[in-house]
Amino acid sequence: MAASSASIRAQGRAAPPTGLLSIGQVLARLTPEFTDLTPSKLRFLEEQGLVLPARTESGYRKFSPSDLERLRMILTMQRDHYLPLKVIRAYLADLDAGRNPSMPGTANGSMLDTGRRFSRTELVREAQATPMLLGDAISANLIAPADVFGDDVLGVLSALVELQKCGIEPRHLRGFRAAAERELGLIESALVPVSRRKDASSRARAAELAMEIAVQLELVRSSLIRSALGRLVP
Repeated sequence: MAASSASIRAQGRAAPPTGLLSIGQVLARLTPEFTDLTPSKLRFLEEQGLVLPARTESGYRKFSPSDLERLRMILTMQRDHYLPLKVIRAYLADLDAGRNPSMPGTANGSMLDTGRRFSRTELVREAQATPMLLGDAISANLIAPADVFGDDVLGVLSALVELQKCGIEPRHLRGFRAAAERELGLIESALVPVSRRKDASSRARAAELAMEIAVQLELVRSSLIRSALGRLVP
């Protein structure tokens, strides 16, 4: 569940004297939803200036309820929309300044109900697809087989429904998986210098850099397609 704008803006106010949480308590509340969250990642997000917990006289971090909601929003934007930290940072800065920016990575600039999960039947119904189309998408390696699916898969299946109306079937898109694997190889190669360092901070940086590279590759791919369309439809 994403945090409200009001709770995010509360980040800039002084933390209340009671109700503060330690790192361990924050992890206990968030790891059921974000299973890869670690103390190192929390410290990394603080180093990046995305969350600013209070400090005790002994230097221990203490998180307010608004810090907790801010973290939930950051982690949701990373997990569900694959947004790099610089995009998230700009969005949070606008909220902190009292502006009302559109949520990046959402349809029509509106807040999506993130974190939704669908059974196969629910997924097919929500996407207005058919069980056969879902099966074809799985066979073409466009969707990974599973019993429960998320919003990202819903977006893919909905797109396949529209493509099918134009005569484009999942089997025509088999090369997309190979292209994605090639891009993954590029990302892995770029991460080698960072990945060689085994400390937790470097692992967090590698994860962030991977998402940033993926976004830039997507921008290049989109530009190439738009350019090709210009030649196709003069």
